Amino acid sequence: MPTIKFTKEKKSVEVEQGSNLRKEAMKNGVEVYSGVHKYVHCPGFGLCTTCRVNITKGQENCRKPSIWEKLGLTGIFMPLTFFARIGNEDKMRLSCQTKVEGDIEVETQPGVNWHGDKFWS
Repeated sequence: MPTIKFTKEKKSVEVEQGSNLRKEAMKNGVEVYSGVHKYVHCPGFGLCTTCRVNITKGQENCRKPSIWEKLGLTGIFMPLTFFARIGNEDKMRLSCQTKVEGDIEVETQPGVNWHGDKFWS
């Protein structure tokens, strides 16, 4: 069974292969939403993009992002997502759209990168 390691929470959970990352996090008491988004968010459709996470290890053990998820991460639905993604393009995912196929490490609630390392160059 795959293991999800939540780095900020220092918590590891075993899940079934193909499990939804958001559902497993919530079931195990790991908060993927911050601030007001704990109460106001879409119910896992990938529209609000507030369940952003960084897959720090094991990206290859997740199903590839769908077109819908890729569109959401560009900031088309919520422009703030664009800034959150700067510097994290390869590892940022929407937890509600991520299926776990093997062991991964996850950083929940990554900060918004207003001034990424290469933002102004």
